Amino acid sequence: MGRGLFLVFEGIDASGKSTQARRVAERYDALFTFEPGDTPLGVELRRWLLDAATPMTPATEALLMLADRSHHVRSVIEPTLASGRSVVSDRFFASTLAYQGYGRGVDLADLMAATELAIGDCRADLTILIDLALDTANERRARNHEDRFESADLNFHERVRQGYLEMAANDTQGWFVVDGASSEDEVAAIIEERLARLTWSRD
Repeated sequence: MGRGLFLVFEGIDASGKSTQARRVAERYDALFTFEPGDTPLGVELRRWLLDAATPMTPATEALLMLADRSHHVRSVIEPTLASGRSVVSDRFFASTLAYQGYGRGVDLADLMAATELAIGDCRADLTILIDLALDTANERRARNHEDRFESADLNFHERVRQGYLEMAANDTQGWFVVDGASSEDEVAAIIEERLARLTWSRD
């Protein structure tokens, strides 16, 4: 049996990435998963990470994200891929580069080195970035001021967005950017057109 395909959805909050990731996972009978928090250990890490009332340095925030990812890769993602089933993840390592690197200012080279340790050889076959302007994102959601990330200022979120776009521009083969301002059905159709060029089970 061939190894499964690993597909990742990225984007700022309210971009629609989670909706599209779940749709694709169901469409292709892939395992849907998310970060942070999709393991029992991850649930506890996510609670600390999202709690805006808990003081935390950017470096600590990044390391907790990477601890969740390391456990997630080894306990969920890699075993599933090795079994031949594909995986669709709502966020992966680009989120840490975008949020803790571009957003918080943690050194990107340091983050990449730590990421190598956390995930080993596990890489997405394709990362789909659903890009959305901040004013549109803010119209779609009510900000949760108890959430560490949602409560951050607009400059932070703009740095995150620009970080995503820079990463996508630097890896046009591995990334696919979709305009999230389009309707849900239009975004889905664009994604399906790109996914038609993938092989969902590999030798």
